[in-house]
Amino acid sequence: MLKRTALYSVHRELGARMVEFGGWEMPVQYRGVIEEHLAVRHAAGLFDVSHMGEIEVQGRDALAFLQELTINDVARLANGQAQYTAMCYPDGGVVDDLLLYRFDAEHYLLCVNAANTEKDFAWIEQVLEDSQLSAVTCRNVSADFAQLALQGPGAALILSRLTDTDLSRIAGYHFYEGLVAQVPTLISRTGYTGEDGFELYSHPESAETLWNHLLAAGREDGLVPVGLGARDTLRLEMKYPLYGHELSPEISPLEAGLGWITRLEKSSFIGRQALLRQKEQGIARCLVGLRLTDAGVPRAGYPVYHGGEPIGTVTSGTLSPSLRQGIAIALVRSDVRRPGTLLEIGIRRRRVAAEIVKTPFVAR
Repeated sequence: MLKRTALYSVHRELGARMVEFGGWEMPVQYRGVIEEHLAVRHAAGLFDVSHMGEIEVQGRDALAFLQELTINDVARLANGQAQYTAMCYPDGGVVDDLLLYRFDAEHYLLCVNAANTEKDFAWIEQVLEDSQLSAVTCRNVSADFAQLALQGPGAALILSRLTDTDLSRIAGYHFYEGLVAQVPTLISRTGYTGEDGFELYSHPESAETLWNHLLAAGREDGLVPVGLGARDTLRLEMKYPLYGHELSPEISPLEAGLGWITRLEKSSFIGRQALLRQKEQGIARCLVGLRLTDAGVPRAGYPVYHGGEPIGTVTSGTLSPSLRQGIAIALVRSDVRRPGTLLEIGIRRRRVAAEIVKTPFVAR
């Protein structure tokens, strides 16, 4: 039995094509992936991302626990600030990547990937049980939240029509608890598209009200509902990692290019020793951006060649709606990573020319 968000009937009324994703029945598109993608790049799009999981961490030892659990430095956060981070296994493989919100020194919220919510919570409970910390509690509060993402250059203007909150005072990766369309909402200036925007957390019973008011407020500005199909092409154009593709138990954050959130200077966190060894020995493989120079659409799992020799695999690929050409993220040998290097991607029975390029593929 697939799970459904509080907006399932709304998606049906809008004619969305529904698909299974991470155990949920979700809209993949409404009018079409390309149209929805370009709306976000040039105007604004509204996503239902209520399938994401939320885990609350509270108590006097909450900060110490999260420092052990995650790879970024939680101590750097101020109240009302969010942080992109990840959890690792002892061998350096990734449990999940996530957003971490600090309300105060004893109250945090983790937003995790939908398909990983139960696994993540079980992992967190196990880490807590094994730790020496007693003044901390963890709860899976996913059922208490719906989450909408309003993304695009017009997002702030549209949202300002529905809230008295001064959005200009919410910097990137910061949040504020206020009212949107009279609905109590956590307003977070975050997103997964590379555009300005907000992720809005509310109670599921208020999700339909919030959704309808947002669409009405942005209709004249070109706001459209957007499905998971365009969410994927948008994040891929920015080379944002997707768990199960660019991150996994077999791919470390250092291999995925997330050294900037891997705070090895912290005294201790799960996976630190393995990641230190990996850094000292040198990263044998890394993620690169590829742009096809011939016609073709790369997909995850396709082999990558250099000089006729296999050197890696495509982790994500698509036909970029912004560039109108094939692009891909690939995990390749680190000695073949320089921009301008010519490679080939095996697409069915032929090899298609591609070039390593600097990323993101599309400038914000």
